[in-house]
Amino acid sequence: MATPLDEYEEAEDRYIAAATGRALAVEHWLLSAADDSSWARSEWRESGVALLRCGTLFGVIRISGEVVRAAAGTEDPYGVDAFLARAMLGGPVFTDTVTRRYYVMVSPSTGSRSEWTRRSDKDAEYLGRSHYLGVPSVHATSPDGPRAYWCVPMAGAGELASAEAVSQLLSVGRYRLACTEEASC
Repeated sequence: MATPLDEYEEAEDRYIAAATGRALAVEHWLLSAADDSSWARSEWRESGVALLRCGTLFGVIRISGEVVRAAAGTEDPYGVDAFLARAMLGGPVFTDTVTRRYYVMVSPSTGSRSEWTRRSDKDAEYLGRSHYLGVPSVHATSPDGPRAYWCVPMAGAGELASAEAVSQLLSVGRYRLACTEEASC
């Protein structure tokens, strides 16, 4: 007869197997954006970051850390990560802890939206077809780990953030920065 501990361990094993399967599916999906998937997989093992092509499977909106942290209302990386998970509705986001920039993965069609075709903001930029980007391994999910990590890991292959959620994050962050500078809000 199964004990509650046995049932718990079986449920935990199923959860781990499902999470491993999702990570593997996401990894394979991301690798299809690499010029050479074997080389990209090797880069992930050796440096934790692989160079992937933007604009076919996904586009990326690069946002300054200053705007993201202002929107989140905190400098704490764990607090920022939790905020991003809510604000991006679970859409994938990774960061480079050295440059302190955040990268939100969106649909490639996002680049054709008027807000990105006519924009020359220094705090946010759409990266599409003419860009390659260092993307962290799907296993890098902690600010205590490597240089680049997933603040909000991909929930599944091809599951991207909404362009509207990114626009709202930018509006909130810019507003809070303006209020800080003018101290009149």
